[in-house]
Amino acid sequence: MSKVSAIICITLIASMAIQPSEAGVGHWIAGAAAAVTAVAIVPAALGFGALGIASGSIGAGMMSASAIANGGGVLTGGVVATLQSVGVAGASYSTYAAAAAAGGAAVDYFTK
Repeated sequence: MSKVSAIICITLIASMAIQPSEAGVGHWIAGAAAAVTAVAIVPAALGFGALGIASGSIGAGMMSASAIANGGGVLTGGVVATLQSVGVAGASYSTYAAAAAAGGAAVDYFTK
């Protein structure tokens, strides 16, 4: 099964677990799709990529600020380290599922 197929399956399973209001099903699906897309695109847009953090990018500024704030190192498990991990290896299926559930629920809630 390809990663895209697995992500679609996870999104559908998450949608059954949340049970959006009948009127908000379309909104929920749109929110879930937007959140899953953001998980895939935002790290790259910030400069976190497979070859490291792009020079002069927002990610480079974040890493610099994090290193200065922490005495020269970047915290393990912090925002910068997590974004770099996603930039290099991609997000896990559970991350996509959580994003789909949160995005769908948020849009369903705020469009009532």
